[in-house]
Amino acid sequence: MTLTHDYLGQLRNDWRFAGRSCDSRRSCSRLRERHSGLALRDAHDLFDVVAALDTGSGRTVLERSRIVQALLVESVDPTTARALLQTLLPGVVSVCRQLRFGQGIVDEPHETVAVAVSLLHELIGDWAGQSRPYAAPDLLSALRGRLRRWLIKEKNTRLLSVPVDDLEPLAGAPSTLLTRLETLRQGPHERLARLTYECVFAGVALSDLAQADHSSVPTLKRELQVFALAHLLG
Repeated sequence: MTLTHDYLGQLRNDWRFAGRSCDSRRSCSRLRERHSGLALRDAHDLFDVVAALDTGSGRTVLERSRIVQALLVESVDPTTARALLQTLLPGVVSVCRQLRFGQGIVDEPHETVAVAVSLLHELIGDWAGQSRPYAAPDLLSALRGRLRRWLIKEKNTRLLSVPVDDLEPLAGAPSTLLTRLETLRQGPHERLARLTYECVFAGVALSDLAQADHSSVPTLKRELQVFALAHLLG
């Protein structure tokens, strides 16, 4: 998939300024003082710290893991949290790719990326101050779980967003639909098949149906939506 909006590019451009700011230099100084064993003496600001985490920096995997661990510990500071977010952006793309960028659920891939970045930001805030030796993979694994749950919720929301009024065109559908409804009325879906017929073909108002069914209008509407999507519109 192609990202039609360069959201990650915007974040990189923002980081060029935020990473060199006065706040970034102060945050870097605290990081060096509190985590002297990380060998960050040459880092003047958090931009330099993030650059040190690049695979081409010459640092070992263990050294980079310790820096990320320290960043999470110090992420109670917003600028440090932003540095950690920037560090993990390639992982965000990987997570989105694993979930196919929400294909079939979200209209544009960049929407999934934007949500993933937002969820990661929340995760960093939730975990700030924790010391995790595998901070990067732990965060990305948790992100994958949160993003998957968001996609499931988004899918269910879209399924339930079909108005009952949208079923009215079915009244002009071929007789096979009536046959299907009649068949469903002989089984465990008798109630909803009957109510669907009365709503769509007999023209009974939803409020009247709900009153006769001893249901609330919102509850009955939701039931009819799910029933139609599962048994009539597929």
